[in-house]
Amino acid sequence: MRMLVISDTHVPQRARELPEQVWREVEAADVVIHAGDWVAEWLLDRIEDRAARLVAVYGNNDGPALRSRLPEVARVELAGLRVAVVHETGPAKGRAQRCDRLFPDAELLVFGHSHIPWDDVTPGGLRLLNPGSPTDRRSQPARTYLTATIARGRLDDVELHELPGRESR
Repeated sequence: MRMLVISDTHVPQRARELPEQVWREVEAADVVIHAGDWVAEWLLDRIEDRAARLVAVYGNNDGPALRSRLPEVARVELAGLRVAVVHETGPAKGRAQRCDRLFPDAELLVFGHSHIPWDDVTPGGLRLLNPGSPTDRRSQPARTYLTATIARGRLDDVELHELPGRESR
């Protein structure tokens, strides 16, 4: 199963549109995970139309329309892997222990909010992934997203992709 992981798209505040490279990944993926801060409801509609499967949550910048359609936390099993998705996990300090406590039944936790790519494993064995943002690099050197594969309950081939050029704003 090919997985695309994105978050913090902030369309149209930080970009008018997702980069074309990300749209190609949406169409190639078996599942798209979006960890919140969509901002525009039409972006959710477009990703739902183009993705084979979407697992998504709302973020702190998402208004009532998105919050009525998306959960704060999503939990799914993908090819035997127990996955949780949430927008915010709190400060980096203490994140591993906090996530172990809050998501004891998950093997993978996808989160966003910081726009900082993150790939770590907690003391309890929970894999933590943050894809950064494909539209707003903030203090990071590049705009980013993640891809990975899942097979027989195992996460493999996790790759952080940097997008060329500047924001499309």
